[in-house]
Amino acid sequence: MAPTDDTEKTAPMTQAPPAAARNGTPGASSPGAPAGPDGQPPAERPAAVVPGARMPRWLPRAMVLALALYACFLLGSWAFHQLVGLLVNVLLAFFLALAIEPAVGRMAARGMRRGLATFLVFFGVLVVGVGFVVLLGSMLAGQIVDMVENFPKYLDSLIKWINLTFHTDLSRVEVQDSVLKSDWLQKYVQNSATGVLDVSATVLGGLFRLLTIFLFAFYFAADGPRLRRALCSVLPPARQAEVLRAWEIAVDKTGGYLYSRGLMALISGVAHFVLFEILDVPYAPALAVWVGLVSQFIPTIGTYLAGALPMLIAFTVNPWYALWVLGFVVVYQQFENYVLQPKLTSKTVDIHPAVAFGSVIAGTALLGAVGALIAIPAVATLQAFLGAYVKRYDVTDDPRVHGYRRYGEAVLARFQRALQPRKEGAAASEDG
Repeated sequence: MAPTDDTEKTAPMTQAPPAAARNGTPGASSPGAPAGPDGQPPAERPAAVVPGARMPRWLPRAMVLALALYACFLLGSWAFHQLVGLLVNVLLAFFLALAIEPAVGRMAARGMRRGLATFLVFFGVLVVGVGFVVLLGSMLAGQIVDMVENFPKYLDSLIKWINLTFHTDLSRVEVQDSVLKSDWLQKYVQNSATGVLDVSATVLGGLFRLLTIFLFAFYFAADGPRLRRALCSVLPPARQAEVLRAWEIAVDKTGGYLYSRGLMALISGVAHFVLFEILDVPYAPALAVWVGLVSQFIPTIGTYLAGALPMLIAFTVNPWYALWVLGFVVVYQQFENYVLQPKLTSKTVDIHPAVAFGSVIAGTALLGAVGALIAIPAVATLQAFLGAYVKRYDVTDDPRVHGYRRYGEAVLARFQRALQPRKEGAAASEDG
């Protein structure tokens, strides 16, 4: 029997399952699958959005800022390595200006312009330096000329000694020909010829560096008050007083260091000049100046460098004279270390010898020869400046402070330490 029209209208309409369900595709929902909270089947819901998946707004700016800071660091590092030579020259010029500040200040206090006073002080330093170089150069030139003129005699005596000792038959002509025709001499001459340009460039570079140092030092000394005012103008009043105090301490310590070293150099030079005159060593004035300056202004090894050259010159006169010079250098060094130096440096650069030695090593490691020169006054300045902020107390009157104890007290302390375990054991047994 055919269905009626009403039956067709009220009958539920059935739909075919999706193709994915018919084919068994994973993830497809079956007709009876429960709906999600949004009323949609699980297969038809959109993918869940993870909170925070969007890039924060500050992240691009932070990355740009980090890259900019890194670029500035690289640029600053490159600029520092390019300008490190200039910075060292400026530092050395600053300490040189501090050293001559007392003399310039005294002249300016008497009414002289600071620029003229600075020029006169530098002119005096230049005259002394040129005189020292001329004396030393004339001494070395004279010794070289004497050695060249006497070289045939030295060679004849050496050949004679070799023939007598080893029973050989050498002659000076054969030795000269073999030396002149040797390959190593030709290579040495070629290397020396190519090295002349390097030496010339080094000398010119050294002269330019000295000119730079003197120029900066002149401006620092001549415009010292203006420089202090410019520095204090960017600081509060309380900080200005501290800066000026540190400046005055640096001037006193640096000037005192050079004053004490100059006085000791003068005393050392006079003492060694008397010895060289007694021994009739040639170029006694130049050697005395050499010993005085090198032994005082080159830390740690200056004494040995200063005594080597006079010993060599004295050896050419008489080998025994070299021993006399060596003995005098050693004895005078002890007199200077234990008698002369403590009296001269007690009020100027009063630092412990171990601290001075360590400061010289640290300065050499940081700045080379320049660091070795300015290490002691820099450490003395820092020590004097920080001394005002370190609270000190009276030291107790204990023998151990002086590095020793009474013998009876030491024996009694050992005896007490030995009996203490026995007393503890006896007390433990009584409690048990």
